[in-house]
Formats: sequence, C-alpha cells, structure tokens
Amino acid sequence: MVQNGPEKNFMNDKCFFDSNMLVYMMDASEPQKQAKARALFSECIANNSAVISTQCLQEFYNVTANKLKQDKLNIKKIIHNYSEHIPTVQISPSLIEKAIDISIQTQFSFWDSLIVSAASYAKCSILYSEDLNDGQIVEGVKIQNPLK
Repeated sequence: MVQNGPEKNFMNDKCFFDSNMLVYMMDASEPQKQAKARALFSECIANNSAVISTQCLQEFYNVTANKLKQDKLNIKKIIHNYSEHIPTVQISPSLIEKAIDISIQTQFSFWDSLIVSAASYAKCSILYSEDLNDGQIVEGVKIQNPLK
C-alpha cells in the first residue's frame, strides 16, 4: 500500500482509476461501460500499472452499496482485495492542500481535485475518469475518458 511519503516512487506508466471506473465494473445496468471498464482495469492490473486512493474506495463503497444496492459484505471483500493488490494512495493533509490549489486553478470540485492530487502524487501519467475533461492535463496527469 502506498504511504504518503517520499519513500515510494511510481513509474510514469501508472494509471489512476477514478471511483466511477470502479463503480462501472459493478454496474450491470450499463453493460457496455461495464465491459470497457473491466477490460481496461484487467489490462492495467496485468501490467501492474493500476493505482487507486482511499477516497476512491470510500466512494466506490458508498455508490455500490447505496445506489447499486450491492451486498455490503461482498463490497467489503472487493475493497480488501483492491487495497491488498493495487497501490493505494492514502489521503493526507498535504494532498488535501494540493487539491485546494488544483480546485482554484481548474475550477474542478474539491473532490475531483483530490482525485487529481492523488494521481499526481502517485506520478501517474493517466487518470481514467468519466467525470473530468477528457484530454486535459493537470499536474502532469492526462485525463482520459475511456467510456466515451
């Protein structure tokens, strides 16, 4: 698991997954998006390039439990599995401060800015998200919407 400190370095080929990408993997009501999200995630897992954050895990739980009405214990197992096998950025006060700066600079919501902050911290070259501006580069991270 990624700790917020200088001791952990990521390669530039890392791909950060926004929580909406994780949710689509569970959303049977959107079969095309589900298939695309699963294929991309599987590819990044196989390449050892996927990165997530504690914020993404929290949002994933909230949406899958409350909106998708998935089994909460199953979601807990999935979250445990993700956090054990995928580098996970832990949100810290310094990442929150950076998110505020990003929000001021880009006019993104604070929560979207926190995702960008975590991706930048992990030195990801790509942030996969449906919610942000496809093709925009923020803090050295290129935002891509693979579901469009």
